[in-house]
Amino acid sequence: MKLMTVSFPGGVAVDATFGGHTVHTDQPRSAGGTDTAMSPFDLFLASIGTCMGFYALRFCQERNLSTEGLGLTLEPLREGDGKRMTALRIAVELPPAFPEKYRAAIERAIDHCAVKNQLLNPPRFELRLSGGSGPEEASS
Repeated sequence: MKLMTVSFPGGVAVDATFGGHTVHTDQPRSAGGTDTAMSPFDLFLASIGTCMGFYALRFCQERNLSTEGLGLTLEPLREGDGKRMTALRIAVELPPAFPEKYRAAIERAIDHCAVKNQLLNPPRFELRLSGGSGPEEASS
């Protein structure tokens, strides 16, 4: 079983390493960071966008369709206070010569995004703590 390891290179930056690859995250300056990388939440959105993009790209490649001009944008829609995302609006720009007959099919293909589908059927989170010295005993 592969494990992802998380490390703390300094400040409020956090790195995740998995399968020999490292992803760096940071916080915006307003949150005490140096804004040198995406925040963890932005990386979460990037994960959804790149997954959907992969499905769109593969759809075109498997049919020998041009991918020139293919693109996606994600717009997080938030509650009034801006803290909680209530919806994610995804816009797909199809290549200019994209055949009309494939419009519904590419939409179905993009809908197979594994990240999105995992969110629709979320896993259980099991948090375990280890290490540390624990609370000190009160002396009388």
